[in-house]
Amino acid sequence: MGPFQTKSILFMFFITSTFWQCSEKENNNDLLLPLLTLPLTNSSSVGPCPPTTLPTTIPIADTVVTANSTVSGFNVSSKAINGICGGGEFSGSLDVYALNLTGAGATIVLSWAGKTVKNVTGTDFIVYENPFRVSETSDRYAFDPMVVQVSFDGTNYCGFDLSGFNPSSADSNKISSWPGFGGLRPVLYNMATKPFSLGELFTSTGNGFLVGGGDGFNLDDLIVGGPGANCDATARTNIQTNGFKFIKMISASAVTNPNTGLGYVYPHSYNNGPDIDGVVAKSVE
Repeated sequence: MGPFQTKSILFMFFITSTFWQCSEKENNNDLLLPLLTLPLTNSSSVGPCPPTTLPTTIPIADTVVTANSTVSGFNVSSKAINGICGGGEFSGSLDVYALNLTGAGATIVLSWAGKTVKNVTGTDFIVYENPFRVSETSDRYAFDPMVVQVSFDGTNYCGFDLSGFNPSSADSNKISSWPGFGGLRPVLYNMATKPFSLGELFTSTGNGFLVGGGDGFNLDDLIVGGPGANCDATARTNIQTNGFKFIKMISASAVTNPNTGLGYVYPHSYNNGPDIDGVVAKSVE
């Protein structure tokens, strides 16, 4: 494995189909290697991923405002804005920008080149990382939680309610243990092998899941204050009324939980944080 250490190895044996699959995420860069045999998602190619040109009908964040990761091999910030290349339910993309666990490199700020993401009905934007489900029958996921905040002016950032966070060691890798966080749900959307329309991406399949995967956020759910945010009632009202121009994504471990005085740490041994694949808005102007 060269310089990389194994985060986790999952073997799935299917006797009836004589199918064998092995997938793993790296300790050092928390990136899932491609499936060694048949993929579990649609593999019909319709073009390269990342695409040479982004689809004009998908409002993807296309500008890096701030990015300082030092994760070797995965600190090219353009990979956070060059297209969504999800690996499906049981795999993850390698075309990502990896955050550090703490410090300046634990944060990335993106924008839509000066455009404003509007507050519309339902989910307003989707954050794509590279989590995966550990087996077909499990409700457990390998993920890197992140704190998501948005801002209209690039100074005052508002986030979402994280107060429901209270996982035990027995359920720390369950999505339900991390309400309000991003980076939890697998990314089905792939601009080459599994393209979706904008409407499909924002269609719910239940329990917080979307047709194209990723984690959706509704600006109506923004809160005043919140861990790591500098959001007052005026800033929140402004965003909910006029929309936002900047999105900040932070490794959960770099944000202090006010109940413990420590970061929101997922109990893993690898040494980098979330792997950003991209962000898509429902409506910009």
